[in-house]
Amino acid sequence: MGVVRSRAVRLLKVAGLAGVVACLSTGCSVYQAFSFGWPEGITPQAERMRALWIWATVAALVIGAIVWGLMAWTIAFHRKRSDEIPRQTQYNLPLEIIYTVIPLVIVAVLFYFTVTAQDFVNTEVDNPDLRVRVVAFQWNWDFQYLQDKPGRNGIYPVRLTEDGAPLSTIGSSTTIPLLVVPTRRVVEYRLLSTDVLHSFYIPDFLFKRDIFPRPEKNNTNNVFQTTVQRPGAFVGRCAELCGTYHSMMNFELRALPPDLFDRYLALRAQTNPQTQRSYTAGEALAQLNCGRLCAPEAVTTSPFNTDRTARDAQQAREGH
Repeated sequence: MGVVRSRAVRLLKVAGLAGVVACLSTGCSVYQAFSFGWPEGITPQAERMRALWIWATVAALVIGAIVWGLMAWTIAFHRKRSDEIPRQTQYNLPLEIIYTVIPLVIVAVLFYFTVTAQDFVNTEVDNPDLRVRVVAFQWNWDFQYLQDKPGRNGIYPVRLTEDGAPLSTIGSSTTIPLLVVPTRRVVEYRLLSTDVLHSFYIPDFLFKRDIFPRPEKNNTNNVFQTTVQRPGAFVGRCAELCGTYHSMMNFELRALPPDLFDRYLALRAQTNPQTQRSYTAGEALAQLNCGRLCAPEAVTTSPFNTDRTARDAQQAREGH
């Protein structure tokens, strides 16, 4: 008995040491280790999902430790030593009730916290601070800033600049579209596709939402709200295969402090005296002059020229 027990103790020590070495060799920070691989988000919704992930993982580890412990204990101390048939437990009603009830309780608790987290992510306030219509099409984005009140048909009209043009930002083969929003304010995103299925995905949101053509006919919820908690530049992508240049259909979310965003939005509605047209997103950001946060071009991703003639000419010049 003593030899078996000492062997089990040595095995546990070796397993524990191997676990510590494995954790250290990954190079993870303490935050990453205790988050169990869940990345840090920039919204309250991302934080709620992170909490769900952590506690679900903890629950799984606790249950696993109990099961593994019972298995190890059985293997180490209850090996078959004779031909005597061990005690049988089938048709043991109390034991079978325990076997059934405990898993049901565990699943019910996890289900409850999953539903509450999902409801939190999908919660919408009646009067968000900003509404943006996100129009996706092959293979570009159009971000339209909407007015605070809907029109007679229930659709929120696009804000207009001084010269009567829509206040929007659209990308091109040489320019990544910039979606500029304020921090610490509720922003509502109203999603729309003009051709095929797309998906609005900002990795730092830890959340994505598919974009359907004619969402009202497809019975899909094309609206969600979130609050960016810190300033910065964050890459955005289309996360639904949508054709030839799907992988290049990127954009950039630029989160500005509220005071800077108010100045940005005011500039976007004005006429640039140098161009005699309303300020573009890049021109308005450059006027704010706040360093990298106000860079006039995207800093997290690069444009891709979707014109085949231009690409062939470039490859010919490079000798490919």
